[in-house]
Amino acid sequence: MYELFYILVIVQIATGAYSLWEGFQWVRMARRRMASHAGFYAPVAAVICPCKGNEPGLEENLTAITSFDYPNYEVYLVLASSLDPALKVIERVKASSQRPVHIVIAGPPDGCSEKVFNLRRALETLPEQFEVLIFTDSDVRAPRGWLGKLVAPLQDSRIGATTAYRWIIPSRGQDGGFSSALASAWNASVTTLLGRPGENFCWGGGTAILRRTFDDLRVIDAWIGALSDDFSMTKVLAEAHKPIVFCPECLAATLHPWTGSSLLEFTNRQILITRIYSSHRWVMGAVAHLSYSLTLLYSAVVILVAMTGGDPWFQLAVIALMVPLLAAMKGALRTVAVDELMPEWKVVLKKWNWVWVALAPVVPFLFSLNFITSLATKRLRWRGIRYELVSEGTTRILSR
Repeated sequence: MYELFYILVIVQIATGAYSLWEGFQWVRMARRRMASHAGFYAPVAAVICPCKGNEPGLEENLTAITSFDYPNYEVYLVLASSLDPALKVIERVKASSQRPVHIVIAGPPDGCSEKVFNLRRALETLPEQFEVLIFTDSDVRAPRGWLGKLVAPLQDSRIGATTAYRWIIPSRGQDGGFSSALASAWNASVTTLLGRPGENFCWGGGTAILRRTFDDLRVIDAWIGALSDDFSMTKVLAEAHKPIVFCPECLAATLHPWTGSSLLEFTNRQILITRIYSSHRWVMGAVAHLSYSLTLLYSAVVILVAMTGGDPWFQLAVIALMVPLLAAMKGALRTVAVDELMPEWKVVLKKWNWVWVALAPVVPFLFSLNFITSLATKRLRWRGIRYELVSEGTTRILSR
């Protein structure tokens, strides 16, 4: 029993130490990106944002989209129905915007997710003048310089796309903010996976791609029958050997209340989508998080048996605690980095700095639950619609 304990814990300590080293590398990469000048490349851009429902902060989020410090762009806000309560908010944003804002009513989805269908219908309305396409989400609140920084790397024709990522800002809820804090810590661990060559993926809340690249690679065809817009685009770019550049300087705040049920719905959905669209990422993640969780659970049993049997246990506990301590240290690195990457949110972030440190050791247990759940079903709920993810190119709508 003790031999297995030492083997498992030593493996996890080695893994944690390597992950911490990668965290230092990530912070250095992020600081290099922040120090670089975005340049003056500013092709005519179309910002496309699917919307659904009058979610908290919607008007502020959409107003931010119309207020980028970028010389020439237009905004396309897409709804599935003219009866959507978000329409009134969108009309107010359009009336007050100094940028052209277009409202697209896509209609009900057919054989794909509502978001993918909305994007496809919006693209059908775009005139030829736009040189770059930017896809974002309605729950994202991006700063004024966000668009220019996201587009800038595309002046290198070898690049397939650029991507940002979300940073969830916790908020107080019915459970005192724990679900919101755990959602933020869970999401933060994904952020530091981005930035490694060949491992980046497009995030639907902030991706920029040249229109000629999008058309030449026929990304829109990959969306036929798809549930995930971003993973489908990622696969097309990978097959064409077009790199995706992660822009940590474009981290975007996401603010909305969380409950325990919405946390599980969100995290289970993300991992199920990963299982279907990126099996190698799913396998690597499952091995990493399940091994961490099982090691700590086994360690707790071993220490408890040693305590009840009168055997020395303090040394075992100290060694085992090294595993969550390394996870917390990487969480601290993320906290330092995000304070620098999102200076406009620094005051708010300081109130929640403990989240990304204290909950980092807990996050793998939630991931483990997500991975196990993703094996049990291919059904998920997204924005009020139930889907069955039959395959990458086959999505069945179960109920609206």
